[in-house]
Amino acid sequence: MAENKEKSFEENLENLEEIVKKLENGDIPLDDAIKEFNKATILAKTCDEKLKHAEEALTKIVNPDNSLDNFELKD
Repeated sequence: MAENKEKSFEENLENLEEIVKKLENGDIPLDDAIKEFNKATILAKTCDEKLKHAEEALTKIVNPDNSLDNFELKD
């Protein structure tokens, strides 16, 4: 039975790294390489989205009234 639990960024990155190693090794049949490449592109997109979401969250400041503002460094 497949799990519905979303994998963490670290788990996705680890899976992506494993796929890259397989593809770099070159000892994988073409059909399997294509499947692995497609999985890798999905994982890369997922990791990118998680990083963007984290960046957005980290650039917000919570004001005393609990509203959010963008964090900006002022000279």
